[in-house]
Amino acid sequence: MKVLVIGTGAREHALCRSLSQDPAVSELHCAPGNAGIARVATLHPVDQLDGAAVTALAQELGADLVVVGPEAPLVAGVAEPLRAAGIPVFGPGREAAQLEGSKAFAKDVMAAAGVPTARSYVCTTEQEAAEALDAFGAPYVVKDDGLAAGKGVVVTEDRAAALEHAVACGRVVIEEYLDGPEVSLFAITDGTTVLPLVPAQDFKRALDGDLGPNTGGMGAYSPLPWAPEGLVAEVLESVLQPTVDELRHRGTPFSGLLYAGLALTSRGTRVIEFNARFGDPETQVVLARLRTPLAGVLLAAANGTLGELEPLRWSEEAAVTVVMASEGYPASPRTGDPIEGLDAAEADGTAFVLHAGTAPGPDGEVLTAGGRVLSVTAVGADLAEARAKAYAGVAAISFKGAQHRTDIAARAAQ
Repeated sequence: MKVLVIGTGAREHALCRSLSQDPAVSELHCAPGNAGIARVATLHPVDQLDGAAVTALAQELGADLVVVGPEAPLVAGVAEPLRAAGIPVFGPGREAAQLEGSKAFAKDVMAAAGVPTARSYVCTTEQEAAEALDAFGAPYVVKDDGLAAGKGVVVTEDRAAALEHAVACGRVVIEEYLDGPEVSLFAITDGTTVLPLVPAQDFKRALDGDLGPNTGGMGAYSPLPWAPEGLVAEVLESVLQPTVDELRHRGTPFSGLLYAGLALTSRGTRVIEFNARFGDPETQVVLARLRTPLAGVLLAAANGTLGELEPLRWSEEAAVTVVMASEGYPASPRTGDPIEGLDAAEADGTAFVLHAGTAPGPDGEVLTAGGRVLSVTAVGADLAEARAKAYAGVAAISFKGAQHRTDIAARAAQ
């Protein structure tokens, strides 16, 4: 089949890498893509938010499947014109994508479906926000209602900072703080059948020890040796299936990737948030462990035949990814610097490098072009081995002001 992936980041590079290894894929295209994706797919310029332009490109290429990677095109409704043109698309339509596009909508769906989550208030004024903050107390959790590229959430003991974020956002969800470790669980769905993937954990804070500002994610690992037995089955029954069923009953079926961010609290598993697409950087480690060819699974979700698939096959190996970010990330990332050591990082097959914010330079070099620049990923017999390989890859790469966390998966690997 001919596959077109929409997006520019390391998540899309991970998807393209897996699809390029699938013998069923005869042609692989990506729009707009990046310097790393260009090594495994043919790139095309396109406005990701323009459904007509994406559809025209898919028709021109004769695409048998379009995979929409990022959240912004999904919330913008890019999937609708593709479906209207009869092109199978992996990703929810505009209304269902509001599960990520609006925190308030997600809370409403969870309430209707009986999904366990934090108690919350939707606030649109400073007075409402102040009252909600006082109702819950510290730590304060304030979430921008709309899309914020993973950086719209503030968790702080500082009431003034929490209120300032609420006022700056305009419309926010303020909720009780959820204690306990966090887990990311993806599920592929065709709107009826729900197929959970393996759990992963990501690291949102910029600095070691979970300090510093929130980011889009600085690293991830899978599996989770500390996760309780039966977690995936429990979340499928109490979270994923009820959510998919509720959206179908509303007449806005969710087809694509449903991402549940979970907190394993002292009072049980609770949903922190939903996303409507593969998470970044968790996708990098989840797909590194997937042994079932990816294209057929995504096509089955797009075509409504997911229930006919055999169970997914997974590697027993562990996977770790470490994000290398640019100087100044997340506040004001520096760009345009040449990246050295990319080939050396992959030379012995120890690690593989997935590009996020990169661009080709005028002389064939690869330049930094975003906040999160690279995801250096490795697999190993266990987390300690995968971690050592990933950090060996990181050590081989350099660019001006490069920063990364040194503690990704460290505690879990002990």
